[in-house]
Amino acid sequence: MTDAAAPPGATAPLDVARTVRSRSYLSALVLAALLGIPVSAIAYGFLALVSAMQKYLFTDLPSHLFDGSRPAWWPLPWLMLCGLLVALTIRHLPGTAGHSPALGFNAGGGPPAGRDLPGIVIAALLTLGLGAVLGPEAPLIAIGGGLGALTVRLAKRDAPPMAATMMASAGSFAAVSTLLGSPLLGAFLIMEAAGIAGATLSLVALPGLLASGIGALVFVGLDNWTGLGTFSLALTSVPPGVQPTVASLLWSVPVGVLGALLGWAVRRLGLGLRPHVHRNRVTVTVGLGLVVGLCATVYQLTTGRPFDEVLFSGQSALPGLVAGAAGYSVWVLVLLGLLKSVAYGVSLSAFRGGPVFPAMFIGAVLGIALSPLPGMELAAGIGTGIGAVCCAMLRLPLTSVLLATLLMGTDGLTVIPQVVVAVVVSFVVSAVLPLPTVAPAAEPAGSAHSPEKGESPRPSAGR
Repeated sequence: MTDAAAPPGATAPLDVARTVRSRSYLSALVLAALLGIPVSAIAYGFLALVSAMQKYLFTDLPSHLFDGSRPAWWPLPWLMLCGLLVALTIRHLPGTAGHSPALGFNAGGGPPAGRDLPGIVIAALLTLGLGAVLGPEAPLIAIGGGLGALTVRLAKRDAPPMAATMMASAGSFAAVSTLLGSPLLGAFLIMEAAGIAGATLSLVALPGLLASGIGALVFVGLDNWTGLGTFSLALTSVPPGVQPTVASLLWSVPVGVLGALLGWAVRRLGLGLRPHVHRNRVTVTVGLGLVVGLCATVYQLTTGRPFDEVLFSGQSALPGLVAGAAGYSVWVLVLLGLLKSVAYGVSLSAFRGGPVFPAMFIGAVLGIALSPLPGMELAAGIGTGIGAVCCAMLRLPLTSVLLATLLMGTDGLTVIPQVVVAVVVSFVVSAVLPLPTVAPAAEPAGSAHSPEKGESPRPSAGR
């Protein structure tokens, strides 16, 4: 019903209470709960397959071939193969194999079409399984959203757009239900990135949260049933939280600045390489894969530590990094942060995956390196580092605070003031620093691939 005080032609405000009581909305809640079961099972299987590929190719196989050792050059051929296969997938399969991670985290562009899902799955599986430095969260969100929207289209071809939006969101929520350690955190990431607010937030969030809760139960059940273990981000050892002091709050300011500068450099590298990728995708992506492999090789040759710390998303390496923080010298941490950042920026430009986990790992490296400073504690250093770098990369300040604090459990509550300061500083500095605006480029003539849709930098990401 239109408000009498509203101007002519204005749309009537959405009646949330009436919508929630409607039969169609209650049916949507039931469908969301049912949808959460297969989507979360598919997400679990995807993560299990990625983990199995990484373990076999980078641990079991070289140990078997070289009597228990892993030569430093081992990542090179696999990263080049990764570049070749991902480039061919993007070029020849329908769609663009998902959103380009160089443009930041994107959850508001609508779910992918059903025909685009095979390319998204294959490109993400190759990217993550063969060693590129990206995370699984963005592909899982796209896969879950695509499956949710596809379910609505198959069930009712003339379904209203709101129904497709709700089911796509429910699918995305279920797919990342426990990946970040908490169903609520995954839901918050999607909602802040998509810019959902107002009455739409209430209507979309309920089915999504329901699907997320069901998905979390499915993840736990599959953990116990399969024995493959959990794929949720969690720290095995958490540094004790210390009540904030004036010194630790003051240190949060330079940590925020450094996190913003580091994120700016990574994003600039990723965006700057994209035009070269578009001009000759296959050759350039293979070369960029070689660069990622060289970063890992140099790290192992220089420090004697395993190349795994540079490769992959950092999700599985982060708990060991925090637990063994005392065993890293400052120069090793600086080298690790530098090489991981280069590999991250290169991976952003041409591969397919999410930007969250590498940003968290690099932020933790930054925080551990700065923790010996007078007045700075390890917990505060890790929290502020993760928050600052995540904010610089994602441009999602609220999610960045939650990522940094919820990761450390109850001890994270004590460092919230420092994390908030670091995130605010990082957000402000990131908004000031300029980034190159890269126009979308078409693939070479004769390619079956169309110009990359959805890859033009958004106005909010142009600075």
